[in-house]
Amino acid sequence: MYDHVKWPERYGPDKSAIYALNDIDVNAPPEVVWSLLVDAENWSDYFPHEDKVKILTGEPELALGTRYTRVTVGYPMSLEVTEYVPGRRISWATTVDGDETGSSAYHGWVITPTETGCHVLSEETQQGPFFLELLGEKNPGGLYKYHQDWVEKLALKAEAEAA
Repeated sequence: MYDHVKWPERYGPDKSAIYALNDIDVNAPPEVVWSLLVDAENWSDYFPHEDKVKILTGEPELALGTRYTRVTVGYPMSLEVTEYVPGRRISWATTVDGDETGSSAYHGWVITPTETGCHVLSEETQQGPFFLELLGEKNPGGLYKYHQDWVEKLALKAEAEAA
């Protein structure tokens, strides 16, 4: 049995209009996957969609409390790392820059060691009119597809680095 994201009360899947769970078995050590996840400014090395990530708080990589920005599918967003268990768990809360509706999201990653490497789980919830219109109405299943592509490319990069 694999662990799942530890949701803050307001972001639980039961309270969110949009939810996606993606997971994959990776034939690489957890440390390799972890190093790729926390190196946010270089996510585009394996996932080209995330080519506009900037850490604002001075750390070289994500850590508890790190604030950073990114542009996802053309929309600028502000994020803060809210959970950080080295090598195992990382989560962040997201707001959309310029969105006056108060829409927000919460994305967590859980890495579980296995006999052949690790299991990577990604879960995200989204709330508010911005996400409902963008993903719920205009692109149903878009969050799941985006994250599936991300976990698959993360796995390929980690396996290549571990080889």
